[in-house]
Amino acid sequence: MPLLTMLLVAAFNSVLSSAATAQVPITLGQSVVDLHGPWKFHTGDAAIWADPSFDDSTWESVDVTAPPGAHDGDVGLTGYVPGWGARGHRGYSGYAWYRMRVTIAAPTEDALALSGPAAVDSAYQVFVNGRLLGGCGQFAGKTPTVFSIQPRVFAIPRGQATSTVIAFRVWMGPWDLEDPSAGGIHIAPALGEAVSIDTRYQLQWLETVRGYIVEVVEAIVFLLLAIMVCTLRAFDRSKPGYDWLCAGLVLTALYRANQAIFFWGQFETVHTTEMISIVLLLPLCLGAWTFAWRAWFHLGDTEWMPITVGTLTLLYMGAQFFTGSWFYGVLSHPLVALSQFIVTWTRVLFVLLTGIILYQAIRKHGRAAWLELAALILISIGLFARELSVLGIRSIWFPYGTGVSRTQFSYAAFDAVLFVLLLRRFLFLAHSRRTGDSC
Repeated sequence: MPLLTMLLVAAFNSVLSSAATAQVPITLGQSVVDLHGPWKFHTGDAAIWADPSFDDSTWESVDVTAPPGAHDGDVGLTGYVPGWGARGHRGYSGYAWYRMRVTIAAPTEDALALSGPAAVDSAYQVFVNGRLLGGCGQFAGKTPTVFSIQPRVFAIPRGQATSTVIAFRVWMGPWDLEDPSAGGIHIAPALGEAVSIDTRYQLQWLETVRGYIVEVVEAIVFLLLAIMVCTLRAFDRSKPGYDWLCAGLVLTALYRANQAIFFWGQFETVHTTEMISIVLLLPLCLGAWTFAWRAWFHLGDTEWMPITVGTLTLLYMGAQFFTGSWFYGVLSHPLVALSQFIVTWTRVLFVLLTGIILYQAIRKHGRAAWLELAALILISIGLFARELSVLGIRSIWFPYGTGVSRTQFSYAAFDAVLFVLLLRRFLFLAHSRRTGDSC
């Protein structure tokens, strides 16, 4: 009996073990494959490189697999890798091609799609088996017209052949050479069933929107504060500087909002955005805020101040124009170097003027103006972000995977301080009016 019992127990356990290890077919969602590589890569440009029969065996191999947790240094786009500048082609701008041959095994009834790379320097076209599917940028002219790179989805035509050649024709503008790791594809495209690719497309857009939503929120708050200033100005004629304060708030709001306009839309080219934000709005912001704080602290009317600020603003705008991306390779190096020198030193002079205003305000008002002084310092942290970065002060953090800059933190604090300052002024005027009425 004991032996029979042991045999029965062993047989029972064997049945349980067989049941536990039985393979059950399951399906976990729709399939998507990241096309990390190896890609065949070659600088230059030739129409035949889109042909699926072209022999690219002599081209170099490139892998765009990102390490875990990798993201770009701006808004936190995931899966980011350095470009061709960090892969032996530093200093090269112009055309380059990426080619990959894939074998697709999928039910013929399933629609397939390709997710375009979410980060590319600076524009691209995509070909599948020699057929142009689309891209980012306009390639009609001598050089492409560049807009922001946005998530894209391209339908893959289904044919009899399972072997498919995917080719990206990439063009990088010379202005991107400022980044030594720039060039080409930074985030791998993906191939898969159309439904899954569409889901990835929406997630990539979510990252893009999330990365610049702070700019829009801050721009709205700046405009609301400008309305508050204009309302206060109508009741308070004793305090100077309201006009310049309103101008500074509106110009800063436009400057911040234009970043989201560029990356969310396809209304502005790279050149247009640079002209609006860097050549026009940024110098005007520095000039307006300098005038605003000078008037707000009652530092007196001196003849040299408006002439100096006006001259620096115009000089800054003119020099910034000649350092624009549209002049790369056109102007002589000495002229470009002179323009960059003027830009640098006009900004330094604006820093010095702001420091003088801060020093004079402390001497004249002391602790009584602590809110105003805090507001001046906070807005200056944003306006002079370039100079602070040169000093080695950290400029960006990535809480929850989204980039938040030092400027955004300082502007958020500035908004709160200025709101309290203006509210306090409103309450003071209301109290003064009630007191005057009762008298």
